[in-house]
Amino acid sequence: MAFVAGAVALPATASAAGGTTDTSAQTLTLTEMTAVVTDTSGFHLKATVTNTGDSAWAAGEVTLDTNPMFTFTSRTDMQEWAQSESPIPAPASLGSASVPALQPKQSTTVTIDQGADAQALTQMLNWGPKPLLVTYSHDGANVAVHTFLTRSAAGLDNANTPAMTITMTMPLTSGHWTADAETLTKLVTDDTDDSTNSSTTGAAVLEGDHTRFDHTLEQTIAKHSSLQTIADPTYLDALAMPPQTKAIMQPAAFDITAYAAQENAAERYANAGIGDDAWNADAALADYRAALGDQKATSRTIAWQGQGQWTLDALTAARRQGYTTVISTHDFESSETDTVHTGTVVVPTDAGDVTVLVEQRELSNLAKGKATNAKATAESTMAGRLARFVAQSAFYQMEQPYNERNLLVCFSADSDAATVDAFMGAVESASWLKTGDLDTLAKADPYATGDDARNAVPADSGMSAADSSNVTNVLAALSAGRGDITRFRDSILDNGDNNDNDGGKAASAWIKQLLDAHAELALHALAIDGGSAEVDTTKSMTAVGGAQQLANDVLGGVNLTPSETVTMVSETATMPVTVSNGTPYPVTIRVFSITDSPEIVTSRRNTVTIPARGEAQVTFTLRAATSGSATAHVSLQDRGGVTFGGSQDTAINCVLKISDKTGFIIIGLAVALGALGLWRQFNRKKDPDE
Repeated sequence: MAFVAGAVALPATASAAGGTTDTSAQTLTLTEMTAVVTDTSGFHLKATVTNTGDSAWAAGEVTLDTNPMFTFTSRTDMQEWAQSESPIPAPASLGSASVPALQPKQSTTVTIDQGADAQALTQMLNWGPKPLLVTYSHDGANVAVHTFLTRSAAGLDNANTPAMTITMTMPLTSGHWTADAETLTKLVTDDTDDSTNSSTTGAAVLEGDHTRFDHTLEQTIAKHSSLQTIADPTYLDALAMPPQTKAIMQPAAFDITAYAAQENAAERYANAGIGDDAWNADAALADYRAALGDQKATSRTIAWQGQGQWTLDALTAARRQGYTTVISTHDFESSETDTVHTGTVVVPTDAGDVTVLVEQRELSNLAKGKATNAKATAESTMAGRLARFVAQSAFYQMEQPYNERNLLVCFSADSDAATVDAFMGAVESASWLKTGDLDTLAKADPYATGDDARNAVPADSGMSAADSSNVTNVLAALSAGRGDITRFRDSILDNGDNNDNDGGKAASAWIKQLLDAHAELALHALAIDGGSAEVDTTKSMTAVGGAQQLANDVLGGVNLTPSETVTMVSETATMPVTVSNGTPYPVTIRVFSITDSPEIVTSRRNTVTIPARGEAQVTFTLRAATSGSATAHVSLQDRGGVTFGGSQDTAINCVLKISDKTGFIIIGLAVALGALGLWRQFNRKKDPDE
């Protein structure tokens, strides 16, 4: 028997099944159920009943009923049954269980087990999906959940039809990337050792326990060898012990579809620190070899879809980067009413043909934890979704039993081990299915080629305005950060003798590591998930935040030391300003000063060279025309005159004293001039009209 034992998702919503109807939500949920029924399996069901009302409920009963002879003839029939919108009779009892009285909010679990000789099971003479009705009755009210029971061909006299191929695929990547604060600090303050040729700096790391691959999931992958895993090679490299994988995707799960949706993408991404060589197929292979510690290792590269659709521009970009095969996880199928077909489409692009492996939408959504419809209440739990998955796949095989087809089903990156194990176990035990692999799927006769395939390509990215805006904002932030680092290199770092000496070469190597670290963080900041992973920002920085912090720390490595208040007792004085440099290489900058008073002023600029991890002092001349106070605003400028870093305000108090002969001469001269002015005013010749 294939059982589902795991967490309950959103409980099922009550629906009518005769008599009065309790419309309270989350009353009856399915937690375990036999997915594939054979001639020896019998049937097992476990359900949770919850009193969602405000008063006590009397003892009740859960009943299980089916229709052994019924055959679904269309997808519409199946969907209407799942949504409790079909009056299909279920006359055959498959067992019942008593439910005790329940107080408000109280829950209980019931189990129904039937052997293989149960009459409702032995009456099933044809294989395929059957309607299954689970009903909870109490106080004259019924709550029903509509689901499916699928009988395999095992033990039946029916002629077996060829099994349909199904390729089960799972991405291995993570949204739990963060910036290593300690590494970033060392990069800014320490000399670099450029003796290694590592393509990464270790600036982007996995959070906490995420460096260890989930042991249960690893066991599940090993147990189900037909599961096709496609791994982000940088994720494998960051793990303490990487798992086995069938193929690799683009480095850092870089979002190619979002890239292609941007205007002037190559230039804008390069400004942000992400060159095309950072995410191409060669880079993916290099990262994979680094993860395994084997420079001869090889693997198939398959690009995984991002948040946008695979437009022709996106497919062309992927092909130019060396990806001849891509996975399409949404919005590539033309119609939900089409008969299912092999998920292989070969699209011609200006860069060459691209093989698009298209997932089957309904089956993949169920595997990813999504119900086919909000009204399909049984599918609110994994048990219900698995029952629908098995039934739906059986129906697809019955639609065209003699047509060879290979369906692609994709799990999500965050699918847990229990879900993967349950779905893989069901597929492996289903007589109408056989598991396939990515190579076989890619080489299968394509469903469409040439112009037919191009016509199936989405016309636009389909990205929401919010998603597009987010990418634009991230690119802008990353570009600004990279610009700060290059500005530090070109206009702040002391260039010595044109970098020909050993010190200049070392400084250049240091700057390169800073830019490499920024690029590494930028690549993860523009991953498929768009930074949607839940990150504890009180303990760590996200990738984009780390890139910004790195740039801020580089510029902030040169700063002003606080100054004390300056007191002037004469017309001129000096104001010392100390500048510190926390970086491992000397810098040459300008220090700018200006006051907020026209009577007390300072000289404006001084150029100074500050040694590595040292300080230097510059002196500004103060001049005062009168007693009073002022504030000197001191700031740092690069050699181009552009301000950077924090500024500083220094208070200036001026108390002028007349304490020598010169002062008295000046006063006497002022009095004499004043007297002369008055004499001329009273003794000048006046005009007749005055």
